[in-house]
Amino acid sequence: MALSSSPSFSRSRLTLVFVLASSIALSIMLVVGRVLLTGKLTFFFLIWNLFLALIPFAISTLLGISAGPLRARLLVPAGAAWLLFFPNAPYILTDLFHLDARPGIPLWYDLALILSCAWNGLMLAYASLSDMQRLVQQRLGVWAGWGFATVALLLSGFGIYLGRYLRFNSWDVLANPLTLFYDIVNRIFHPFSFPGTWGVTLVFGLFLLVGYSTVRLLGHPHEE
Repeated sequence: MALSSSPSFSRSRLTLVFVLASSIALSIMLVVGRVLLTGKLTFFFLIWNLFLALIPFAISTLLGISAGPLRARLLVPAGAAWLLFFPNAPYILTDLFHLDARPGIPLWYDLALILSCAWNGLMLAYASLSDMQRLVQQRLGVWAGWGFATVALLLSGFGIYLGRYLRFNSWDVLANPLTLFYDIVNRIFHPFSFPGTWGVTLVFGLFLLVGYSTVRLLGHPHEE
């Protein structure tokens, strides 16, 4: 049965969208409030980061509500775009690096602001990954679904490294492909020369995987 024809899917999706929208609105209010209090755009970039985090969720939602031939046509290009933009969602966790005491605003306010944005990025990541895992599971089975989720989260850890430390963006696949390809291949073929690359990839990848597994279990507490 197509997900678009399932009333329960539609109701649950609308509820999820409402909750996420409310949480994102709170983050935006905190950012705008800080601008009004300080007259500075210090954390205004977090609104852009939240927009980027919304892209994989929008893609997985589109695939979830599509049916039959339309979903089949969209699956490969939309799946590739989803994987490309997916690391942008958990990447916001690393914006905690920007936390520091600054004049004109309490430290607790900045902590709440960044944590709010990081939380939304993480929840958008987990929600979109759950959608994609469901699509894989419907076609290939439970183990394939979890294998897909594990690989996606480990790749996300690698994407976090590329974004935070090498300052690549998702669109560099088109705008700067040669440099991106060289840096990736260089780290794959010389892993011991770049311990930080694989440290960030594994630590963040495993952290995201444990968190995702926990959220999935909390969502289905009575399943055998």
